[in-house]
Amino acid sequence: MSRPASRAKVSVRAIAALAFAAVVVVALDQGVKALVVQNLPYGTPVPVLGNVLQLLYVRNPGAAFSFAVNMTWVFSIVSTAVVVAIILFARRIRSMWWALVLGMLLGGALGNLLDRLFREPGFGRGHVVDFISTPWMMPAIYNIADSFICISMVIFVLLVILGVNLDGSRALSAKQQRAADAARAQSDASEVDEHRASRPLVDDPRAPRDGRDTLGHDAT
Repeated sequence: MSRPASRAKVSVRAIAALAFAAVVVVALDQGVKALVVQNLPYGTPVPVLGNVLQLLYVRNPGAAFSFAVNMTWVFSIVSTAVVVAIILFARRIRSMWWALVLGMLLGGALGNLLDRLFREPGFGRGHVVDFISTPWMMPAIYNIADSFICISMVIFVLLVILGVNLDGSRALSAKQQRAADAARAQSDASEVDEHRASRPLVDDPRAPRDGRDTLGHDAT
């Protein structure tokens, strides 16, 4: 009876970790965006590390990294669907790694969704605040929410490659699975042999007793 309680406890911890990661990402994203809007000139690059890192405040009506600028409503709907799916999926998570990954993804999706819902020019059509420019790496301009979405996707792929399941267990390779099946079969066979050895012997009523046959005659 203690195992279900333990699994429930782990699930609560995983959900708490997911929620914490999401809140941190949203708070960081929205807080920095507020500072950018208040303090940076629009459309003017501000060098931080030369051409390696620049701050360039722009408003993006499209998806992450300024793609599909004429599909704001579509991305608002997609972002909402992603958020709802992660929330519904969260109760199945037992792994802390998966909780953190989905928490970062949830926070990133929420950060940009809040822009689309509540920034100009209107509800569901709001432009996302972008301000990070790394010309040496990519021509697009992005934000903290975009960064966490990309980081979560990288870790997602690594967890899949490493075979880490949602409950924290590790998926077995084909060779490991065959070895586990062989060990399980050997263990089952040993249990059967032990069971047979431990059964009491049952005398055959037709067998001779004390040198006499079954009719009571002297066998000699």
